[in-house]
Formats: sequence, structure tokens, C-alpha cells
Amino acid sequence: MTGTTELLQRPRHPTAAYVHVPFCRHRCGYCNFTLISGRDDLIDAYLDALERELSALETPRTVETLYLGGGTPSHLPPDKLGRLLEIVDRWFPRTIGEFTIEANPLDVAGTTDSQGEERLRILRAAGVGRISLGVQSFQTEKLRVLERDHTPQQARDAVKAVKDAGFTVSLDLIFGAPGESQQAWQADLDAALALRPDHISLYGLTFERGTAFWSRRARGDLRSQEEEAERTMYLAAIDALAAGGYEHYEISNFALPGCRSRHNQTYWAAREYYAAGPGSARYLDGVRSSNHRSTTTWLNRLRTGQSPLDESEQLDPENRAREALVLGLRRVQDGVERAAFAAEFGYDVDRLGGDDLRKLLSSGLLENLGSRLRLTREGLLLGDYIWSKLLRC
Repeated sequence: MTGTTELLQRPRHPTAAYVHVPFCRHRCGYCNFTLISGRDDLIDAYLDALERELSALETPRTVETLYLGGGTPSHLPPDKLGRLLEIVDRWFPRTIGEFTIEANPLDVAGTTDSQGEERLRILRAAGVGRISLGVQSFQTEKLRVLERDHTPQQARDAVKAVKDAGFTVSLDLIFGAPGESQQAWQADLDAALALRPDHISLYGLTFERGTAFWSRRARGDLRSQEEEAERTMYLAAIDALAAGGYEHYEISNFALPGCRSRHNQTYWAAREYYAAGPGSARYLDGVRSSNHRSTTTWLNRLRTGQSPLDESEQLDPENRAREALVLGLRRVQDGVERAAFAAEFGYDVDRLGGDDLRKLLSSGLLENLGSRLRLTREGLLLGDYIWSKLLRC
């Protein structure tokens, strides 16, 4: 459990950094992330721009966790991947800690040449210890619907290759795909459990405006799952993974003991962090800011000496505390410890939440454990409603 002492001894400077790599083989129909496909000709320009953006730090910043996300960082050819790793190591040297990179299964296994093996060797030599694989499913039909470019066997091969190379493995899985049955979802869970990854992240499929899936649903080509079916899938996953020895430590995240994502816990603890790359968001000195989502705009701004920033927001003390309360409640087991929260953010949790908090408690969406406040099982299913009440938005 997170305690008062830990919060009072938080580092004076951010100890986490995120770097966004926007390149992908192709854009899946559900994806709304900042990415570009079919433009590998921009990789060198991206690396040049990333160096320019990070040079604004003026001096290297030592971090304890570093996360390379995307897009698909592993899509870079081995020589370009090596240059990326050199850049981030120069500006974000690490103490003992956690270094994670996101990868597509085909980039580390299932290729027709040795690039997958070479990528893993380069990553290992650079100090990467954790690989997050975008598996999404082990079902052939579901992978087709999701427009993924790997097969179930290639996903299994990728997990084995990453494990054999000595990395900690995290898997991403999606539930609630169009036409997916409860039995098919259970088969995905069984397949994941059989591989025994160190960490599993689960996400319900969402239809985001601007994506191909959004347009296809509007035309009637795709149908989203009924809300009750998604609830059943999520609860089934909680029970199956718990029975398999995984701790449910955050709404969407499960880990074997000792294998929680240290980097992501920075976000849920409302700590500050660095970020770079197109569309990346950072939290520094009480300001949340994000870079322009267009990769080409981000590139052009940096090439011409302009700021890559697109949006920024200075959080006042109350909104900072409200945000921290919501983020803390995402931690399923730890929740929010009252004394630690007051010491860190200067607000009493119960006074801050007021009548809304009391109603959430009386309705059984939150539970009061004396020193702590956390979500109930029913509350896990109604997170968006709870956040809207506590953020008062």
C-alpha cells in the first residue's frame, strides 16, 4: 500500500520519461493514436527532430523509468532503432529502474530475415528490460476484424522470442470486438495465461471519432458490442487472471507479483514526467502540455526553430488535487490513502469530494476502508461516471 512516508519523500525532479515514436506498418481501423504508416522516408527526419526537441532540456535528466511508445517503436529498422536508443540514452540516462519499449509481434518474430533477432539484441544491449507486445488477440477471426497484421502463432512466437532473449513481457489484449463471443474472449484469456507473461493489459474496444471503425459503424458495416456483454467480458477477465495468480493493481492492468509497470504508476500517482515526440504529453512544474499530434507539423516546427507544443494547461491546487484523486482511485488495490493524500496535495479527501463522494460511497461504487478509499467491483465498471463526479465536469 502506498503510504504517507513514500509520498512525502517524492523526488524533487521528475524521474520518468516517455518518448513517442509514430511509425507503424499500417493503421488499424480502431487506432486513434498519433502515428503514420507508409512514411518510413521520414524516420531520419524524425530522429533529427527528436534530438532538437530533447536538446531544449540543456542537460541530461536522470530518470528511473523510460518508456518508448507509439506508433510502434520496434518498426524502425535495426540501425535506426539503434540511433533512437542512443538519443534517449544521452538525454535520459537511467539509474536502476525500468526501460520499456512497445513492439509489434512481427517486428520481433515471424519475419523472413534476421531483423527480429537483431532488434532484440540491440534492445538488450541498450538496457531495455521490458517489452510490451501489442498482441490484442490469439483468435484468427478477431485479428482479422481488428485489422492486425500477425497470426495467433506469430503472437505466440513473439512472446517466446522475447522471453528467450531475457526480457520481461507485457501483453496488450482487446475485448469487445465486433462479433466477439464470450467463449472467444475466454479462449483469448486462456491463451494468454498459457504463455505466462509477466504483465497483461486489457482494453475494451472503443470507437473513436476520426478512425475508420467510427466511419464503418456509422455506415452499418460494424456493430459495437452491447454494454452488458462488455461488462461480462471484463469481469470474466478479472476472475480468470486472479485465478491465474495475477494481481489486479489498476483498472486495466494485471501483473504477477513484483511485475507491476513502474512507469505507469508514475501517472497514477500524479507525479510529474518528461515527454518528447509528436503528440506526446508531459507534466512538469504543475503544467500539463502536449505536442502537436501531426507528425509532419511537429517535424516542421522543430526544423524551423519553433516550439512543438500545441496545448498547455496550468493546474490550480484544487484541480490538481481532484485529478490526483481520480488517478489514485484507478489503483484497484491501493486506492487513495487519506493521510498521504492530504500531506501531498493539501486537501482532505472527504471535504474535497463532498456530497458527490458521499453519494458514491452510499451507492456502493466506492468503499471506505478507514485510512483508504478505493473502487468496489461495481465501481470498476462505472469509472467514467465516477471521474465525472469527482472532477465536477
